[in-house]
Amino acid sequence: MSSHEVEVLVVGGGQAGLAMSEHLGACSVSHLVLERHRIAERWRSERWDSLVANGPAWHDRFPNLEFIDLDPDAFASKERVADYFVAYAEKIAAPIRCGVEVTSVTRHVGRPGFHAETTDGTVDARFIVAATGPFQRPVIPPIVPDGAVPVQIHSSGYRNPTQLPDGAVLVVGAGSSGVQIADELRQSGRRVYLSVGPHDRPPRRYRGRDFCWWLGVLGLWDAETPPLGAEHVTIAVTGAHGGHTVDFRDLASRGIELRGLTAAFDSGTLRFAADLGENIASGDANYMSLLDEADEYVNRNGLDLPEEPEARILGPVPACVTDPLLALDLAGAEVSSIIWATGFATNYSWLQVDAFDESGTPKHRRGVSSEPGVYFLGLPWLSRRASSFIWGVWHDAKHLADHITTQRGYLARLLR
Repeated sequence: MSSHEVEVLVVGGGQAGLAMSEHLGACSVSHLVLERHRIAERWRSERWDSLVANGPAWHDRFPNLEFIDLDPDAFASKERVADYFVAYAEKIAAPIRCGVEVTSVTRHVGRPGFHAETTDGTVDARFIVAATGPFQRPVIPPIVPDGAVPVQIHSSGYRNPTQLPDGAVLVVGAGSSGVQIADELRQSGRRVYLSVGPHDRPPRRYRGRDFCWWLGVLGLWDAETPPLGAEHVTIAVTGAHGGHTVDFRDLASRGIELRGLTAAFDSGTLRFAADLGENIASGDANYMSLLDEADEYVNRNGLDLPEEPEARILGPVPACVTDPLLALDLAGAEVSSIIWATGFATNYSWLQVDAFDESGTPKHRRGVSSEPGVYFLGLPWLSRRASSFIWGVWHDAKHLADHITTQRGYLARLLR
């Protein structure tokens, strides 16, 4: 590549970068997409072997391409998802270069645009789109010191039960990753402890429709801001085994030992907050609230959707919730592994512009940065609840492409 000039440099070749490329191409804007690995690499190499998409195939896709030979109500495997994005790049003829990492981006001095240093030369661009997404840096809370157990890994490093040494496993985190990994480990015969923090717990399906459909017709995908205090609350949902509602009562009945939020470590003992019952109850309330909104929608619109009263019947609260254990002697419980399903942080160290607040969080409005010419795409709640999901990022990308096109028009008049 050596030296390259382009109107828009898109950094990242996953779902956000490809969505951006499609819309820029439709607007006849010259652009280049740089991806440091393969297209949608994280789906292939940073997810566990049995992972499937958490949304059905009819929903978790871009509008202009369906999954081939996959039932619309099925859940695509991680490899199928990655292959889908490769096919999409081919479909839109995305100008993407793989195996090229952007190491720095700085603003030009005395003229418009930016200068990018990469592992394969330089790029000068009028606009920069940071499409690297939210899953850049695995986060492991500094609670359990190295060596306290034989293995500590982030969920992004987990592949299957055989990679772990014999012994019990503690899974920290009750979102989609945590519950699915804990369930898989339990089914493999492991003794499993699951640390459960605050979470939303939607029904997988209700009255014959997937929860993704319900969030759509109820307008919840379009919510512009999260509920107060729930900015980082995880969602416990799964498409595994054909998709089913996550129920912590069911997990407990199958032998998974629930604990509260992981709080501290002292002399070989891990301590948990006394919030397990509260977290379970809050998740139940979220679940019931969605059922209430769905029923109201059905009645208001006179829809012929089958009633499902059994969905409101919750089983008994397990003893591990009513009488929670607040400490765990790791050696005594023969815990050999801890899997931290505790999320990710962004990493914009390469983007050396004035587009971040004191904490390093991007400053933007619907992805349009406070630094003119810089855009962010693929982040949670970028413009609404759906922003970090496959179809949501596609619509956000269209907004950014329109904004870039408008700015190009202004610059064109300046240069006349």
